[in-house]
Amino acid sequence: MREFIVEADGGSRGNPGPAGYGSVVIDAATGETLAEAAEYIGVATNNVAEYRGLVAGLRAAHQLDPAASVHVRMDSKLVVEQMSGRWKIKHPDMKPLATEAARIFPPDQVTYEWIPREKNKHADRLANEAMDAGKRGEQWSASESTAELDARAARAAAPEPSGPPGDAAAGAARARAALASSSGGTKKAEADVRAASVVASPGWAPADMGAPATFVLLRHGETPLTPQKRFSGSGGTNPSLSDVGRDQAERVAAALARRGTIQHIVASPLARTRETAAAVAARLGIEVTVEEGLRETDFGAWEGLTFGEVRERYPDDLKTWLSDPEAEPTGGGESFAATGTRIAATRDKLVAAYAGRTVLLVTHVTPIKTFVRLALGAPPESLFRMELSAASLSAVAYYADGNASVRLLNDTSHLR
Repeated sequence: MREFIVEADGGSRGNPGPAGYGSVVIDAATGETLAEAAEYIGVATNNVAEYRGLVAGLRAAHQLDPAASVHVRMDSKLVVEQMSGRWKIKHPDMKPLATEAARIFPPDQVTYEWIPREKNKHADRLANEAMDAGKRGEQWSASESTAELDARAARAAAPEPSGPPGDAAAGAARARAALASSSGGTKKAEADVRAASVVASPGWAPADMGAPATFVLLRHGETPLTPQKRFSGSGGTNPSLSDVGRDQAERVAAALARRGTIQHIVASPLARTRETAAAVAARLGIEVTVEEGLRETDFGAWEGLTFGEVRERYPDDLKTWLSDPEAEPTGGGESFAATGTRIAATRDKLVAAYAGRTVLLVTHVTPIKTFVRLALGAPPESLFRMELSAASLSAVAYYADGNASVRLLNDTSHLR
């Protein structure tokens, strides 16, 4: 069975406005571009243009081989999640297009994957070429493969070798250095790119996005370590709630019951979060799902110590940790960069599972701050600039186009 990759994109200059799509069919085994399609479609929304690109790409693949397996790659979270069956299709303009796309191949021959926009350049360029042609009153026509155009542009931008002619090793080293620089350079930048799941279009979300997935983020109640401000992560003694913490859990449970908006409860596997979640679940009559990705950062040898004790015993390690998100706590703990990557993956998993729902996530200080940091697109050092009290509530909403909105931070009104 042949295997094709279909990459598709669409755009609208105004949303709605002049719109076009682009799609490309690639041989999965060789990477060869087999077919390209693009079209100016008049005034439409981004989402309609993206669906039109998907339909065109699938049709082109079907013409090449109707028995092939097809892997669709798009930077539209909305289209990928809807075509994968995880999100409902509510907008009347997109329902017929989604139905049309689903009929081109049998469902078991097609899979879908979301990719960042920077990895969808080929289809994106085709869509923009189509829109440019439409602006001129022309129809897009295929010329050279845009993959070749991208490769040619990269070759043209490459620096001239500074060493002697034929010095291949030096040239290769310079090329690797340039590649590292252009792709983010450091591990920290790569982690931020992976973690951020970049917002597709900043600002107000389009009206057809539907209800967001809303995460109400609850920090667990106090443990015996909390008032002493000791490091308490996932690698320590796994303390239970104190009497104060249990009272806090009951208070927040009562407050959430009054609001009546929580539809699901997901908790970190640690004892203090499961106890807090259980108090809320008992009030709401909702079962708790445990999610390993919501656990607290592992603070290594610092577990159970105060900040002052860590500064006294491990001054150099602490200084590095405070300035570098890639730095691990002494003894092989988890860096903030690693935590960010883990939380981003957990966020994406939960957003897909609970689209349009309001979910209580019972977790810890670092995960909650990381949810907020990623939603804001803030730098790693912002983690040190947020106050997050025991049993506090925060909230972030995630829309179908990738936009996120921070709605609440560190609310403790229910404890007063």
